[in-house]
Amino acid sequence: MTANLPTTITFAIYLLAMLLIGWFGWRATSNLSDYILGGRSLGSWVTALSAGASDMSGWLLMGLPGAVFVSGLSASWIAIGLCIGAWCNWRFVAARLRAYTEKVGNALTLPDYFTNRFEDRSHLLRIVTALVILVFFTIYCASGVVAGARLFESMFGMDYRLALWVGAFATMAYVFVGGFLAVSWTDTLQASLMITALLLAPLMVIHADGGVAASSAVIESTRPGAFDMIASLDTIAIISLLAWGLGYFGQPHILVRFMAAESVKRIPTARRIGMGWMVLCLGGAVAVGFFGIAYFGQRPELAGNVASNPETVFLEVAKLLFNPWISGLLLAAVLAAIMSTLSCQLLVCASALTQDLYKAFLRRDAGQRELVWFGRAMVLAVTIIAILIAQDPNSRVLRMVSYAWAGFGAAFGPLVLLSLVWPRMTRNGALAGMVVGAVTVLVWQHNQWFKLYEIVPGFFFASLAIIAVSLLDQPPSARMLATHAEVDQEIAAHGGQ
Repeated sequence: MTANLPTTITFAIYLLAMLLIGWFGWRATSNLSDYILGGRSLGSWVTALSAGASDMSGWLLMGLPGAVFVSGLSASWIAIGLCIGAWCNWRFVAARLRAYTEKVGNALTLPDYFTNRFEDRSHLLRIVTALVILVFFTIYCASGVVAGARLFESMFGMDYRLALWVGAFATMAYVFVGGFLAVSWTDTLQASLMITALLLAPLMVIHADGGVAASSAVIESTRPGAFDMIASLDTIAIISLLAWGLGYFGQPHILVRFMAAESVKRIPTARRIGMGWMVLCLGGAVAVGFFGIAYFGQRPELAGNVASNPETVFLEVAKLLFNPWISGLLLAAVLAAIMSTLSCQLLVCASALTQDLYKAFLRRDAGQRELVWFGRAMVLAVTIIAILIAQDPNSRVLRMVSYAWAGFGAAFGPLVLLSLVWPRMTRNGALAGMVVGAVTVLVWQHNQWFKLYEIVPGFFFASLAIIAVSLLDQPPSARMLATHAEVDQEIAAHGGQ
């Protein structure tokens, strides 16, 4: 089924709105700090919604509903783990990272923060951090490109490879033009679209089958195991699903939102807004997949696309149950989820290439205009690489996201957490933890030992490496300890956040 005229018009209006916001971002961008961090000017609402939207990529409306559609409620352990992890990230990382990055040389990127936090004059920490970001984010960006291609393929009947280029360049355009401010402003609009879609869609699916009781009865008769939260899952499987929450502490595209908040005092309000949005969105995504079992189970003639690719369950529900104009809005929400995360990832990659490699090593005296344009060129380059990685039409969104999520969670998660709370941590400890975390994920994912999600051993071994090497290393300098004490005092002055 391809999109009709009303749906196409709604979609086109949405895309034009994103480009218009990109133009406003262009007008507000005067230097590299504006382009990659928005001048640290985000209020509570924009901080919260842009963090949520940049986190919840196409997997929220495609990967998660598809997993629940196939496995039932047992797949919702992912959502539970993510909610716990996100709350902990807001509570224990957000305010401290905002304060710390400003105190250590106004760090604009995660490599900037690590380099300045540990006084790494060799810049080895900066190089390794930037390389880890580029490796895992190209995979992460590719997952967004795949999700976008699936959407354009489903809506407009495009060939998959053409859809890759159309979807990716729709996102790249406003990132290229407007930078961080455009990304954050569009994220706020996109987050609003996403929550609207994920509240409306499950209600319509339930209504179409006569209510919750009737839908549940159908699921009980056709797939009774769908209600079982444990189902065939063993302890390792449940730990693996919950462990998705560990990934939050190391996601650069989310952490940079904390760094860009207007001040530490904005964080508590942003946390409440962000967590409320997240719980509603995840609940809606689980409900679409779960009650979709009943809807398509009773209508096998409509289930062809979902049977061949369960990740299209939300797309099919939007097209079948809504007025074409509303359908266009809901499908635009899918693109919003894809674009919001992909745009952040493109910008973080471009930031690493510009601030942490080009400016740090190749052109230390480069002017602001040159750096901004180099950043834009890197957005284009990363987009093309992501498209090339995503060429396989059999690519699955959730699989690609899980790999990149684990890579960042293990490489950066323990490093970020311990750098914020443990004054005894050293440069060599940070470097050891990052390398051990990343390598563990790469090796574990390849061998699939115990069928345990690779973020768990990666996070554990990285933490051990940081602690062991730091304790064996020379103590941190007096200046590093003094800065840590200043951050403690600032956080305490704001009630510990």
